[in-house]
Amino acid sequence: MMMKKMMLAAMVLTAGLGLAVSPAAQAAQSPAAVQAVKAPAAVCTVNDNGVNFRGGPGTDYPVLGTVNRGQNLNYRGQQGNWIMGDLWGGPTGVWIHVAYLDC
Repeated sequence: MMMKKMMLAAMVLTAGLGLAVSPAAQAAQSPAAVQAVKAPAAVCTVNDNGVNFRGGPGTDYPVLGTVNRGQNLNYRGQQGNWIMGDLWGGPTGVWIHVAYLDC
């Protein structure tokens, strides 16, 4: 019974806090606060095995490692024919040539 009362009190408190922000205060939020809820990043998938990922957008940059078909990458940007992104479960800010990605 005590647990039910505590849960009920927490629910009432939470509901009350939701009402504490007036519509005027909500309208005054900065655009940055609204932009915090963005669509998910575009995801690219590696389409071959033994694909190099590099430290920059070109073959002059060092190879940091390799990935295989099916590896996903969160797209962060592009320079020429090179896509920069974050490998799922791996390094971030890496570059892969567009020929080896399906985006």
